Amino acid sequence: MNRAEEIIDLLSRKYRINPEEFIVNKVRGRPLFDMIVGVMLSQNTSDKNAMKALENLRRRFGDPLDPCRIKDADKHVVEELIRPAGMYRQRAENILSLARLFCNKYFVEKLMENIKHSNPLEAREILMKLPGIGIKSADVVLNQYFGKPVFAVDTHIRRISLRLGVVKSKSYRVISEWWMRNLPPEKYLLAHLLLITHGRRTCRARSPRCEECPIRDYCNYYRSERGG
Repeated sequence: MNRAEEIIDLLSRKYRINPEEFIVNKVRGRPLFDMIVGVMLSQNTSDKNAMKALENLRRRFGDPLDPCRIKDADKHVVEELIRPAGMYRQRAENILSLARLFCNKYFVEKLMENIKHSNPLEAREILMKLPGIGIKSADVVLNQYFGKPVFAVDTHIRRISLRLGVVKSKSYRVISEWWMRNLPPEKYLLAHLLLITHGRRTCRARSPRCEECPIRDYCNYYRSERGG
């Protein structure tokens, strides 16, 4: 095993992934619109808050979400439903814009066809043209809905990667590409979830629990900052 695989192996021994902690497990297997909205809601907030907002929308507009019931909704109603996720005014505008697009059958068919026949980088750019979709959200959707070999990076994965010293840049693409080069595609999702779990429970932004860390022997931060 290489360094990345050893790290993921050690994390898998320490943590049991709780599906209830991840929005991705609430949208996997759902229609594309439902998945995109759920993933969008998780940007820059906790999955717990994103799930509250998503469940509010589903109670009001159907489960799975029906874009044609959302597209003509009052913006203020949508704002209140998604308030738990934060940034609710801009997100409400994005959700309404997405709903209008997705009510056009031919738009959805063309979108899915274009993504299926594009390489991962091209497919990412296609998704990022949709309202409210950033690079991480695009990669989650590409991996979970379309099965594209991409590695989504969140704030925990960025922090852990920098502390480990496997990259020197904060760049999303640099970090994503390092994990993709060093892990087989079938392990991308597991690694993604394990690294986030590690970041939430142990390798926290403040007061990291280095003495409890199963990968501290691989970590530059531990060696230099904590005297390991």
